[in-house]
Amino acid sequence: MKLAVRYRFRRNAERLRSHLARARFFRGHGVHSPFVYAIVRQVFMKTELREGDRSLYAALRERGVNERRAVQLQNLFIHCGYNRFGMNRATEADLCIATADTPTDRLPQLAEAARREGATLCIMEPYADVERRNCCRRLAAEHPSTSIDNRGYLLLFNGTLPKQHFKL
Repeated sequence: MKLAVRYRFRRNAERLRSHLARARFFRGHGVHSPFVYAIVRQVFMKTELREGDRSLYAALRERGVNERRAVQLQNLFIHCGYNRFGMNRATEADLCIATADTPTDRLPQLAEAARREGATLCIMEPYADVERRNCCRRLAAEHPSTSIDNRGYLLLFNGTLPKQHFKL
């Protein structure tokens, strides 16, 4: 019984620390990148799907991604002007989605393939377990361009964007 209470307290303390560290980015305040600010305001803060193709949304929902995350990723796809997406593959895709069931040891390979292709990599559930969290932290630290961590997924953009890391 004592162990369960101690575990819950530690878990809630970690969650509070994460929320406080990210509070400065709430609603885009503190984001000094016009690109990331536009994503926060026009993608993350929208609850309805934008006009356009909805095939990514359907594929994500089919894979069990909750509606809110699926809407955000579909809106990101449209906002960034991407044409093709790939599930767990970076070849021939503008947006590569590493689903929650992708093994953690495969994530660095996907990140490297996405970098070579110039594609954006989206890693779903980067905090699912300690191993995945540590791998995602390493990938974001080593990534040569902009990365955005919004707890539900980690976005690694490849292209001409400067090296920046945002925790939203």
